[in-house]
Amino acid sequence: MANLQELTQRFLNVYGESSEAIAIFHAPGRVNLIGEHTDYNGGYVFPAALAFGTTMLVRKRGDMRLGLASTNFEEHKHLPIAPIVYDEADDWMNYPKGIVHELESRGVVFGSGYDLLFHGEIPNGAGLSSSASIEVVTAYGLLTMEGRETDTVQIALLAQKSENAFNGVQCGIMDQFAVANGKKDHAILLMCDTLEYDLVPFNSGDYRLVIGNTNKRRGLVDSKYNERRSQCEQAVGDLKAAFPDLTLLGQLTLGQFNANKHLIKDDVVRARAEHVVEEIDRVLQSMKVLKANDLAAFGRLMNASHDSLRDLYEVTGAELDAMVAAARTVDGVLGARMTGAGFGGCTVSLVRKDGIETFKAEVGRKYTEATGLVADFYECSIGNGVERLA
Repeated sequence: MANLQELTQRFLNVYGESSEAIAIFHAPGRVNLIGEHTDYNGGYVFPAALAFGTTMLVRKRGDMRLGLASTNFEEHKHLPIAPIVYDEADDWMNYPKGIVHELESRGVVFGSGYDLLFHGEIPNGAGLSSSASIEVVTAYGLLTMEGRETDTVQIALLAQKSENAFNGVQCGIMDQFAVANGKKDHAILLMCDTLEYDLVPFNSGDYRLVIGNTNKRRGLVDSKYNERRSQCEQAVGDLKAAFPDLTLLGQLTLGQFNANKHLIKDDVVRARAEHVVEEIDRVLQSMKVLKANDLAAFGRLMNASHDSLRDLYEVTGAELDAMVAAARTVDGVLGARMTGAGFGGCTVSLVRKDGIETFKAEVGRKYTEATGLVADFYECSIGNGVERLA
């Protein structure tokens, strides 16, 4: 967690002294343990909030302007709090701007302007939900400052709408939901279609989750993400011949899909749909094996998930595949897979705790030999969702 005293001084360096108090909020990053590219298909996912994320310092100001600054980027600016418009040149600032725009579109009339300072501990572009973390902490913090209700399910929906409509990324609900609703030492079994969820204790025993950052930066807007969504929608259209009321692939059981997948004429589209339906089934299998404390079986499901994302959904890429292949050669690794949208970003592995240093050294060496890139590794613990710190 960030040093709050140092961050407060950074805030004062940027914005100056004031009689108004500084409030501090934190939202985590997230890692998805299994269930990838199922969220926008109305299926199950199994994410967890990380112990590190985005800290936001906020203070009211005397005019109706919005100050945006970050410890991670040099640029900062002031702009009118209304109306807010998207500007590609504003880069990361479009995420908090999108939240302000979405709040205003829902009838929130701000009683004052605000100065905001963000401190991100999530590697930018790593696929650990830095954008969702910024969005959720902005929404939670500003609603708190305005004395309004902070329903974390509604905040997740608001943040998703902001990313979809303001920033043009057609993400599902998983990232924002996990960031808003996580709980320490628990993962979230979330049905993305209905937002029904359970907090599931994640008892990893002698094993730890290790995130490997490929340092191949990925950007959702520029990726094949929207193309995959379109292919899934095409599959639904073809399957309507058997299921006229079908709107999302997640509404089908694996048995229903297998009996009717011949209706999908395009081989690539059929492969995309096959991954989604099988991946949802893997999430449900994961719940059973974790309740039985069968970590080895969970590791096998992680492996199957990555292989499907590589072969059927084609969202891994050389870097993620190289890191996962290296991880699977190390003793004490039960499973390894990409996590996030793909096209670079991170892997997550379940590693015996007494072998973590060996894991980092071996996987790091083999990954660099295969790609020429240098990886970073984070032994991660599961933390809380968005909260006020001070």
